[in-house]
Amino acid sequence: MCGFVGFSNFKDNLDTPKNIDIIKKMNNTLSKRGPDEEGYYTNKNVALGHKRLIVVDPENGKQPMIESYSYGDYVIVYNGQIYNTDELSKSLKENGFELNGHSDTEALLKSYILYGKDIVHKLNGIFGFAIWDEKRNEIFMARDHFGVKPFFYSILNNTLVFASEIKAIFEYPGIEKVLDSQGIGELIGIGPSHTPGTTIFKDIFELRPAHFAIFNDSGFHVERYWKLHSKEHKDSLGLTCEKIKYLLNDAITRQLVSDVPLCTFLSGGLDSSIITKFAADYYQKEGRELLNTYSIDYVDNDKNFVKSDFQPNSDNYYINLMTRNLHVNHHNIVIDTPELASYLYDSMIARDMPGMADIDSSLLLFCKNVKKEMTVSLTGECADEIFGGYPWFFREDALNSGTFPWSIAISERQHLLNPSISNQIKLKEYIDFRYNESLSEVEILDTDSKETAEKRKISYLTLNWFMQTLLDRSDRMAMYNGFELRVPFCDYRLAQYVWNIPWEIKALNGREKGLLRYICKDFLPDEIVDRKKSPYPKTHNPTYLAKVKNMLSDIMNKKDAPINALLNRDYILDILNTDGKAFTRPWFGQLMMGMSDNNTNFLNLILVFFILFFIMKNTFFIKCIFNFYFFT
Repeated sequence: MCGFVGFSNFKDNLDTPKNIDIIKKMNNTLSKRGPDEEGYYTNKNVALGHKRLIVVDPENGKQPMIESYSYGDYVIVYNGQIYNTDELSKSLKENGFELNGHSDTEALLKSYILYGKDIVHKLNGIFGFAIWDEKRNEIFMARDHFGVKPFFYSILNNTLVFASEIKAIFEYPGIEKVLDSQGIGELIGIGPSHTPGTTIFKDIFELRPAHFAIFNDSGFHVERYWKLHSKEHKDSLGLTCEKIKYLLNDAITRQLVSDVPLCTFLSGGLDSSIITKFAADYYQKEGRELLNTYSIDYVDNDKNFVKSDFQPNSDNYYINLMTRNLHVNHHNIVIDTPELASYLYDSMIARDMPGMADIDSSLLLFCKNVKKEMTVSLTGECADEIFGGYPWFFREDALNSGTFPWSIAISERQHLLNPSISNQIKLKEYIDFRYNESLSEVEILDTDSKETAEKRKISYLTLNWFMQTLLDRSDRMAMYNGFELRVPFCDYRLAQYVWNIPWEIKALNGREKGLLRYICKDFLPDEIVDRKKSPYPKTHNPTYLAKVKNMLSDIMNKKDAPINALLNRDYILDILNTDGKAFTRPWFGQLMMGMSDNNTNFLNLILVFFILFFIMKNTFFIKCIFNFYFFT
């Protein structure tokens, strides 16, 4: 895992001291993503920079990596991990290529030389990369199937500028930090999600998941190389279970490759327990040392935890149950309240925009602490999206909401805007447009039952919007610490197979992730298999709320704060001073919802806190412009 930057122009000579300084300045913004090494490459048409986090083949994986052939140079900058490197390497050797080591970077670059743009159909992994192809005089760029790894770009005066993070693009001269009406729609109406391909900034885009792009003297061309394809599922229940078990085991064991210390995150939930069970068994089979596992907790959570129908027991009970049944070496990371609040700043900077508040900062701190001993971890992220684990898959009010079911507080979002802006920007119209636009992409079969057809729609939205938000969070919070997170449930082969399983089977016995639970009943404890879905662990310490309210109040006391140009200051003060009556519904899914003393919807306060600091930071928002025609 790493970070890269670059820019290309076919009209001007880029191989100058000035451009070398620019590429270095851009690259330095990504030092946290790649703390181990850096490298550069420039010629008259392209400048590339790379920051490396060493995970595989320290000596033979240096970047930018250059391969020279009689017809020119090929140069790659790459962020990710290719899980079918062995298969690629075998094919390369059969076609006369020599390999210097076992780096996936080398296998990726030489496979591009062999296959050209068809390389995207050969890859199993998580990746964002750019390859300078001197023979074709162009740059080839690609992003993985579900966008686990980021790729942002902008085009200014015939120059393509690209990077692993937005902050690097803003270091290129002339690219401004501008929030327009669409950006406000994304930030306030849809955030912390975002429309695939867009960002909240004017003229800053992301290469969509499962897309590749080519930039040459004729311009910028983007093409989709993969999508979930709907087809009739004919396998029996028994065969379905066997195939899923095989795909899970294959995805997990492939992702255990590493030349640096590797672990798993273990919450005691179904998903992380599956990952850890397969990984621990593989370690034992291969005769390796005990697998290290990590969990997160908060100071005094044992004292402040309150049971509910949604979360009847704390994670610790289930974690202990799992560790007693596995060959693992478990570690518990405990985070304190002041630290969690203080790192709200860092987590916002890591994302380059407001995110998921303490859900972000806690993961950032978790990764920071695990990084002291490990460099890579596997997580259970994405199982709920793939197998149908969220409440909105089952609740009629959510299914019939006519909008993204994890984000129904539309009127509250609208009221959060400064009245002068709110009168002109109608968030519901923008949200409805994006919602219907996304639904139009879903493939429904004539053979689908009514229920399966409806669940295809909600599954598609969940995979392309909600899951992407969590994947963005995982990448930014981990890589801010030079730490790599892998997500086996996000294997595109597994997702494709499960996509076509009828809902009646997927929700076996009427349970969320019913089929997955059924598959696991032979190798996981019954209490784990039957455990209700539990959200990402949160602090229940009331001192956290007090800390955040004080931080937010300090900002709001500054009447000249730039935030007043965008947000409704009186509304925010009302939230702060009247027990949170201004917010009554979740801001974003089950993770950002009110659940504190005195009915104060404090997570929404934190969201506002995020937005406030996002705009006040000197590194953001040079100007704000308004174009009120969203859909032209």
